[in-house]
Amino acid sequence: MVSGNKNIHIAIILPLIAVFIWSLNIAITRYVTEFISPASISFYRWFVAFIVLTPFLLPRVWKHRNLVKPHLGQLAVLAAFGMVLYQGLSYSAAHYTSATNMGIINAFIPVFTIFVSIFILKEWPNRFAVLGSIISFSGLLLVITQGSFLNLLQSANFIGDGLMIIAVFFYAFYGVFLRKWQLQIPLFVSLYIQISFAVLYHIPFILWLGLDPITAENGWSVLYAGIFPSLIAPLVWMLAIQNLGPNRTSIFMNLTPIFTAILAYFWLGEYWTIFHTLGTIIAIIGVMLAQKKN
Repeated sequence: MVSGNKNIHIAIILPLIAVFIWSLNIAITRYVTEFISPASISFYRWFVAFIVLTPFLLPRVWKHRNLVKPHLGQLAVLAAFGMVLYQGLSYSAAHYTSATNMGIINAFIPVFTIFVSIFILKEWPNRFAVLGSIISFSGLLLVITQGSFLNLLQSANFIGDGLMIIAVFFYAFYGVFLRKWQLQIPLFVSLYIQISFAVLYHIPFILWLGLDPITAENGWSVLYAGIFPSLIAPLVWMLAIQNLGPNRTSIFMNLTPIFTAILAYFWLGEYWTIFHTLGTIIAIIGVMLAQKKN
């Protein structure tokens, strides 16, 4: 019995580590806006991950080439939504809004997934999902407007918040496509191919916008982004799902705005207002309610 409880405690640490890594990445994304462009850090992130994984996974990709070939188009779509559009817009949003707001908006992925599922999977939400979505969106509006809708017209943050909302919608498409297709491909093989497509997708942007050099100011952030949120966090998250199950694991994602806000407060000096507190509480309650089954 003691051993079983110990294993559960260890398993609970896994999603906490993943969420902390992703939250720290949001804070770092906001911090390095002065040192590197969105297109450059997005390219470097996936290029570093590609370089790290190639020696280990290229032989496996070749081994499973007949299994992979029929699904290349689907993997290309997944890479576009999950790695290029979502991540690229997130890096762009960081130039206009706070890490605190980015963390809060990022927690809405489960709610946005419900709406995307209506169009892609033809799955209509139950009453909990509808009520939870309404509650969570009210919390999001409270955070963005800071209690006054006039702030939508006066605040430069609204541009960044809007970009982040669009980014989260793209990631919701990524999750729904994963569920719709359920590709029978080894997980890390699938991840490596998507990363490869992501690197290729960035080439036109780099040719058009240019590539910022890696410097002492941005080099550590590039290395962190390419290894921790791109490789280690997904691995730890998958291990958590195996031990806790997908539903229990997904609840930990609600800690993203809290972790991000703490990091942003102590590191970036961002202010945490009463509207952030109320909006986050309302949003998390709504997200958890939206995930409730009949």
